Amino acid sequence: MRVLGLACALLSAATLAADTETPARRTTAEIIAAAGPGDWRAPDPANTLYMQLASGRVVIELAPDFAPQHADNIRTLVREGYFDGLAIIRSQDNFVVQWGDPDGTRPLKSAKSSVPPEFTVQKGGALPFTRLPDADGYAPEVGFSNGFPAARDPRTGEAWLTHCYAMVGAGRANEVDSGTGAELYVVTGHAPRQLDRNIALVGRVVQGIELLSILSRGTGPLGFYEQPGQRVPIVSVRMAADVPEAERTRIELMRTDTPTFTALVEARRNRQDDWYKVPAGYIDVCNVPIPARPR
Repeated sequence: MRVLGLACALLSAATLAADTETPARRTTAEIIAAAGPGDWRAPDPANTLYMQLASGRVVIELAPDFAPQHADNIRTLVREGYFDGLAIIRSQDNFVVQWGDPDGTRPLKSAKSSVPPEFTVQKGGALPFTRLPDADGYAPEVGFSNGFPAARDPRTGEAWLTHCYAMVGAGRANEVDSGTGAELYVVTGHAPRQLDRNIALVGRVVQGIELLSILSRGTGPLGFYEQPGQRVPIVSVRMAADVPEAERTRIELMRTDTPTFTALVEARRNRQDDWYKVPAGYIDVCNVPIPARPR
């Protein structure tokens, strides 16, 4: 009887251990495939730009929580046709692509010619923030806020967007209030985080970044195109809200404030795919992709 009792005890212990084993880790692809409807969001048409090139449409989501005055000025520029017929004027290898008025003569009409610097936002602690667990060399804390890579300093209460791939900023001169949004750039190379808190980031390319990142590199200083024929014409820029619904880009972006996104981040930090032999156990804010899918 004692032998039988011992066997039953061992069997029960083995069953309990099996029941409490850590579930098998999922890959990022599996996490994305299993995401439910509540894990996705559609960009707000009132904060979404369509930049039309001959090669296709570039979709840009504005970030008014971080740069509200720049967002307002950009909307005004777009709705008054400022960008129509202008050009991409710069493509610097492993850095940025920039567009605007190559001659500097196009009037701003009712848009502001000076916008206060929105390099950081005060009371950043009030914004939604999904913090990454790893240390960062450029900020006390990094993570994601409303779908954008961001950083914050709990000591000062400031928060700001980070210069990750596909982020869009407002070019400026030395004067901090000279970045009106009339000249915009997108990061197309290794994340230039040294620019954080030195320039206003206004949004992110959520679709069509490949139309910009593959452009021929400029041969002039800083990658500017030296000849007018090298520039890439901009057909038009429109607010999605002003485009008939049937003509809008139907896209969904993964929310960055859900357990699914947190699981996605952890899967990227500790890759368990068959190919990986040594999981890093670390991830940089600019190495976390924000999935997108057709809606």
